[in-house]
Amino acid sequence: MSTSTIRSMTGFGAANAEVEGSKYAVEVRSVNNKFLKTIVRLPDELIPLETDLETAVARRLRRGSVMVTIRCVASGSAIASRIDAPAARAVVEQLLDAMPPEIRERCTIDVAGLLSVPGVAGGEDSAELQKIARPILFRLLDEACDALVEMREREGDALRAELERFGHQMRELLEAVSERAPKVVDLYRDRLHQRITVLLEDVGKTLDEGDLVREVAVFAERSDIAEEVVRLGGHLDQFFELLAREDGEPVGRTLDFLTQEMLREANTIASKSADTEIARAVVEIKGLIDRVKEQAANVE
Repeated sequence: MSTSTIRSMTGFGAANAEVEGSKYAVEVRSVNNKFLKTIVRLPDELIPLETDLETAVARRLRRGSVMVTIRCVASGSAIASRIDAPAARAVVEQLLDAMPPEIRERCTIDVAGLLSVPGVAGGEDSAELQKIARPILFRLLDEACDALVEMREREGDALRAELERFGHQMRELLEAVSERAPKVVDLYRDRLHQRITVLLEDVGKTLDEGDLVREVAVFAERSDIAEEVVRLGGHLDQFFELLAREDGEPVGRTLDFLTQEMLREANTIASKSADTEIARAVVEIKGLIDRVKEQAANVE
C-alpha cells in the first residue's frame, strides 16, 4: 500500500462476501472532520461488535467523520434455525384474538414483519451469529478501508499539486518582498531629504544631516521586517517538507497550525511596512494562505 502522506478525508470503500449462503456487505464513507468520529450501523443482533469495529477503523484512519454500514442477510436455513416457533405462534394467536371475526377471516400474515418482532428471531442464537460473522465482517471492513484509503490517496495527489502551487506562488511573492525591503529605507531617506530641504529653503536654513540620519534610523528600526520575512520563509520550507513526506503519517493538523503561523507573520509584515508594493504583495500572500488553509481542512 502507498505511504503517501497527503490524503483527502473524503472517500468511499465497499466489500461484500457470501459465506454458506449468508450474504455480508460492508460500506465505509468518510467526509471532513477535525478529529476522527466513527458511526457504525449494523443489525441489532450484531450490536455487541460495534466497539470493536470502531477500534478497527481507528487503526486505519486518523481524521474524518466515518460512517460504517454493515448488512447481513442470513441464508434460509440459518433463519429457520434461529426462529423461536412458540414465540412466533404466540404473537400470531394474540393478533388473531384481538381482531373481530370478520377481519380475522380476511387478514394475511407478513412473514418479514413477524420475524422483526423482538424474540421471534435471533434469541439465544445471536451469540452464535456474532461468532460466525465476526471474522467475516472484520475482513470485509479491512478491504473496504483499503478501497477508501486508495480513493483518499488519489484525491490527496490532487490536493498536493494544488498546495504546492500555492506554496510556490507565496515563495515568489516573499522573495519580491525580501528584495524590496532594503530599498524602502533608501526611498524614505531620499523623500525625507527632499521634503525637508524644500521646507528649510523657504525659511533660509540648511539641513542638519545628523537629524536626518537619526530620523531615518528610527524609521528603519520601526519598519524592519527582515525577521518576519525569514520566519515566514522558514514556515514555507516546513510546508514543502510536509508535502514531500512519505512516511504515511497524517499532516492535516500540522498544516492547519502552520497556516496560522504563516498568517501571523504576514500580518506583522503588513503592519510594520508602509510601502505600497510590499503591502500589495502581502495581501496576495495572505490570500494564498487562506486558500492553503481551506485545502488543508481536506487533508487527513
